[in-house]
Amino acid sequence: MDKNLLEAVKFDEKGLVCAIAQDAETKRVLMVAWMNAEALQKTVETGFAHYYSRSRQKQWMKGEESGHTQKVRELRLDCDGDAIVMLIAQNGGIACHTGRESCFYKVWRGSAWETADAVLKDEKEIYGSTH
Repeated sequence: MDKNLLEAVKFDEKGLVCAIAQDAETKRVLMVAWMNAEALQKTVETGFAHYYSRSRQKQWMKGEESGHTQKVRELRLDCDGDAIVMLIAQNGGIACHTGRESCFYKVWRGSAWETADAVLKDEKEIYGSTH
């Protein structure tokens, strides 16, 4: 592993760091996930976003099932070293497993959360079944 890459990153007690994927052109936040040191290293080596799934307890590359890969244009580390922003190019325009551009598709409208973004592609078409 690259010591220079990892030494400034403050991984939590589980060995994870928050990773935010942001569209490099529009600056829209597309998703938030987690990375361990291996996922961060793999992201740098390949140029494509890799994450660590807390529920599946394994590393994964974004788009490995759906084809909706994220080409990393730039990595940024926050002032505390405990969060990473990746400026990315989203393949297929879909970052969310629900088939939307962004995982942040719900908007608070004063008394309720409302769905603001349309589904671009049905989950069943993407994954063969619901995710």
